[in-house]
Amino acid sequence: MNENQDAEAVEEVTKAQEPKVIKFDELDPNFKYEIQAEPSGEFITRCYACGTCTASCPVRSIEETFNPRRIIHMALLGMKKEVLSSEFVWLCSTCYACFERCPQDVRITEMMNALKNLAVKNGYIHPAFTAQIDLIQGHGRLYEADSFVNKKRAKIRLPELTESPDPIKAIFKATGLYEYSTEAKESKELPQSGNTEGGSNE
Repeated sequence: MNENQDAEAVEEVTKAQEPKVIKFDELDPNFKYEIQAEPSGEFITRCYACGTCTASCPVRSIEETFNPRRIIHMALLGMKKEVLSSEFVWLCSTCYACFERCPQDVRITEMMNALKNLAVKNGYIHPAFTAQIDLIQGHGRLYEADSFVNKKRAKIRLPELTESPDPIKAIFKATGLYEYSTEAKESKELPQSGNTEGGSNE
């Protein structure tokens, strides 16, 4: 790394550490109601910021930027853009530790799903979302059922798993999720030739 790169790195760190000013007129007071209108977002206003969720979070222990209490507080303040465009909600490991320990029954793990849904509805498409769509569309489930998995299943006399992605793709197309997939994006980038491999006849 040369001197210029060192200076740029120092400048980036300095900027990241600078306090950010949130202007009152940029807050959305209705954001918490939008969250409450989503399935599993109903209980966000129960939070009294005790921090049990953050203390319980395994992601927080290795990634300081992930702080469930902070996310909820930002949402309640109306920091809609900051919450929906951030990496925060996508870092949740869905371990349910916060869900089990929250004294107010905020149901944080599922509230994170509500925030993810709102992020997508508002056009904030995180790469993790696209990756999950690609996996489910490609294998019919989030994880590939390969020969290794089926050998383990056979040892305990479980039936072999087969992949059936076509019905999933049909559902994705019917619901509009397909448009977020890598396959759909790549097909739009290709020149229209009339040869639509795997395309529908509709």
